[in-house]
Amino acid sequence: LPASAKVLKAGTIHPDIRVPMRQIALHPTSGEPPVTVYDSSGPYTAEGAEIRIDAGLPRLRESWVLARGDVESYGGRIVRPEDNGFVSGDRLTPEFPVRSQPFKAKRGRAVTQLAYA
Repeated sequence: LPASAKVLKAGTIHPDIRVPMRQIALHPTSGEPPVTVYDSSGPYTAEGAEIRIDAGLPRLRESWVLARGDVESYGGRIVRPEDNGFVSGDRLTPEFPVRSQPFKAKRGRAVTQLAYA
């Protein structure tokens, strides 16, 4: 994006978790510092990002999520016909090659943004 740079802001409680921001330079005649906004463009816009769709994204927050003690992993589920629009043969979308176990809330726990807020 022109006149901008992606920057990562370290968290206060969890400094290893960095929030993507974008610093946007204003016109020099404005006399104002750059404006910083949240950047939702994802990890592939980072300088030097290695794009390997078949490898998936690194699980950067996994240790932080597990440290809260309110989730557990489970096997997930296999791809079902309805996930592929009930097509068959060469029209099937292949299953993603990396199978990470998803997390779910432990009994009696709420793991939503609202609950953590």
